[in-house]
Amino acid sequence: MNWDDARIFLAVARKGQILGAARSLGLNHATVARRLTALEEALGSMLFRRRTNGTELTAQGERFLAFAEIMESASLGAAEASGADSAVEGTVRVGAPDGFGVAFLAPRLGELVERHPGLRIELVPVPRAFSLSRREADIAVTLERPREGRLVARKLTDYRLGFYAAARYLAVHGAPENLAGLAAHRLVGYVEDLLYAATLDYTAEFLKDWRSTIAISSAMGQTEAVRAGAGIGILHAFMAKSDPALVPVLPGHTLTRAYWIVMHEDLRSLRRVGLVADFLVEIVSRDRAMF
Repeated sequence: MNWDDARIFLAVARKGQILGAARSLGLNHATVARRLTALEEALGSMLFRRRTNGTELTAQGERFLAFAEIMESASLGAAEASGADSAVEGTVRVGAPDGFGVAFLAPRLGELVERHPGLRIELVPVPRAFSLSRREADIAVTLERPREGRLVARKLTDYRLGFYAAARYLAVHGAPENLAGLAAHRLVGYVEDLLYAATLDYTAEFLKDWRSTIAISSAMGQTEAVRAGAGIGILHAFMAKSDPALVPVLPGHTLTRAYWIVMHEDLRSLRRVGLVADFLVEIVSRDRAMF
């Protein structure tokens, strides 16, 4: 067995289909399928169940995945060590919640690549969880500390959420005097069945019978709706408090949540990944007052 076969195996495991893996590797479908068969024959085990709509790892495939990832990490480390005296180069993908990723991180990435022109940053700011074991991201900013897996986590910062509305909405509808008064207002909230982390389900902590008039599955979308006068919403303070169009409502009622930075332990020693992780810690520490 050689590393190229393990690399193909990893691509199929992560994409969940041979065609998608072939595209990502720049190979044709038949070549990937043939190499997978050769690997399975060499190991004497069936690694995938091949179906018309994709592939699924078998129990043997799940066990081999751990060894293939170790091989991948060794290969990446060797490649980086061979250029240890050169500038930092390569691609680092960062997965983050949309609010943090778009409103905070994206405007600061230029500073990072100015320091290290050889870096290429891929930012994926979407409201979802990222699988680091499947290399959907090299670094993930998460809302909860992971409890299992070969992951390394560090707390970035706490952040606050509070009630906000547009001045023009309040001019027409007035402001509630207490939490019970929210029931008489249009409320902007989230789509409950699309929440990807338990910590995002927080409306009941304020109002037991919260009913969203408008439900949006992203923090950025909720902020834009509230800014446009759609109603009262629970927004990230670091996004809302600097916006002159938004007015705090019931300022005595806030929630605190946290952001964590998470990496697969096989990648934390890679110079480019460690450098980007350190940059995230640096800018959050520098601008902590925002949160």
